[in-house]
Amino acid sequence: MAYEEERSLKRYYTIAEVAEILEVNKSLIRFWETRFPQLKPNKNSKGDRRFTGENLKLLREIYFLVKVRGFTIEGAGKELQRQKIKREETRETLVRMRGMRDFLAALREKL
Repeated sequence: MAYEEERSLKRYYTIAEVAEILEVNKSLIRFWETRFPQLKPNKNSKGDRRFTGENLKLLREIYFLVKVRGFTIEGAGKELQRQKIKREETRETLVRMRGMRDFLAALREKL
């Protein structure tokens, strides 16, 4: 199995693994953790951070916004919030559309 595939099957990642994946320093990840409240890695009994796949996905998004697109930390936080609201609105729209589809299907069966 390829190394990348093997890593994708992991349940938790250490901060060193996350830093290696993102090619950043561990201190930057710790800093982002203090600035982005939605980033909450699990901690073991010794206090070591254990990042989930969702944490890693969020860190990649933070990296993209800050390092690639040039957002400030504050701006990246606002953008993440905007994206979350947009996803929720899209999800709600899909639920309404599915309800409408089901209603129309039921109506069609009656005709």
